[in-house]
Amino acid sequence: MEQVRREHIRDFHLDHIFDCGQAFRWERQADGSYTGIAGGKIANIQFLPDRDCQEEGQIVLSNVTEDDFQRFWSQYLDLERDYRAIKEELAVGDDVMGEAIGWGQGIRLLRQDPWETLLSFIISQNNHIPRIKACIESLCENFGKKAGSFQGQDYYSFPEPETLAALEPEDLDLCKLGYRAKYLVGTARQVVEDGPERLRAMALPEVSGEEAFDYVTRFCGVGPKVANCVLLFSMGKYDRFPVDVWMKKVMKDLYGLETLKEIDQFARRAFGRQGGFAQQYLFYYIREKERKQR
Repeated sequence: MEQVRREHIRDFHLDHIFDCGQAFRWERQADGSYTGIAGGKIANIQFLPDRDCQEEGQIVLSNVTEDDFQRFWSQYLDLERDYRAIKEELAVGDDVMGEAIGWGQGIRLLRQDPWETLLSFIISQNNHIPRIKACIESLCENFGKKAGSFQGQDYYSFPEPETLAALEPEDLDLCKLGYRAKYLVGTARQVVEDGPERLRAMALPEVSGEEAFDYVTRFCGVGPKVANCVLLFSMGKYDRFPVDVWMKKVMKDLYGLETLKEIDQFARRAFGRQGGFAQQYLFYYIREKERKQR
């Protein structure tokens, strides 16, 4: 099996990356590694030594060629970014953020496909992570293409916009999407009508966050929270600060902020261009703290 290894990787924790609500097609294995599919490519990712709070370690990607790593996985995993500098910037004068960063050490923001991310977060509305994952896998198995097999399991690519645009909402009943099915079909038709390249173009650096936000909120079933998730997790708009029920709780409990307007204004002022990174640290912090208190 082909493998790629990289030494001296800092600020990288598999659980914190793949279990913080930004991606839904990765599964933890018995050895602590994660196996999943992104960009139609299947990989198993391991980080050694496998223990908490390591300063640095080795990343091992199995079923990956050196060419695939250079062209895709390095960018997908955001390996070139200096997260130490981001953490230092966010923690200045903010004890709450300092504690949240301590809980979420090793989080990295994945650079995902805009189309897949858009539909995944439409599916995520009023949903919980295990069910989101099940819906997405069913969608891929029934309407995607087989990408290959790894360790006895078949993996399927995410359906193309043209495939879903040709369906009726009831065709998606077997995926148990409920009311979201009409949003997926409607969004697929809008993407096809615009040309899929227009959605991808929103990820270009010269496209502002506001322009991308205005475009993405045109799609069926996409409000501010979903739009900001799409911008943050697939378009490189790192000033975005998505707010869901978890974020409402953490911003109220720790910062005393009640309304979405107050939260938005505070995030822009306090976190600025690093808002998306702050959001992920806070999201992971409040969710893990709640888990440990149960």
